[in-house]
Amino acid sequence: MNGTIREQIAGKCAEQEIPLVGFAPAELWDTPLFESWVPPQFRPLAIWPEVKTVIVIGIPVSLPIVETAPSIWYHELYRMVNALLDSSAFKISTFLNAQGFSSVYLPRDGYGSIGVLKEKPVAFFSHRHAAYLTGLGTFGINNMLLTP
Repeated sequence: MNGTIREQIAGKCAEQEIPLVGFAPAELWDTPLFESWVPPQFRPLAIWPEVKTVIVIGIPVSLPIVETAPSIWYHELYRMVNALLDSSAFKISTFLNAQGFSSVYLPRDGYGSIGVLKEKPVAFFSHRHAAYLTGLGTFGINNMLLTP
């Protein structure tokens, strides 16, 4: 393949119809802004000490369906979008490993189960904060990531 590794990753995303891709150095999580937002044990370097760059991918969701929440329609949208993101992240990680770049992917829901989440409402990695740090969006008043 030609181009930089970032261009190649963007190409892999385009092939999978993933329109949002961003990159951020792992050290960004250790800046003063994030000291109060993300506990040290949930930062990239704590999760995988070898990490250099965090890659974030995203796909749009259908606002008319989101507005039906809570509904079976919304539940299925959530399930499908997250399955697509997990599958795409796995493929990108596999591609990077084949190119000689050690890579792991983090599934979208890293809290184990809804019971675990209710007991301790924090996932082991915040994809929202990662997307923010890669420049893919900003936080809205509801603390959700808003993308263009």
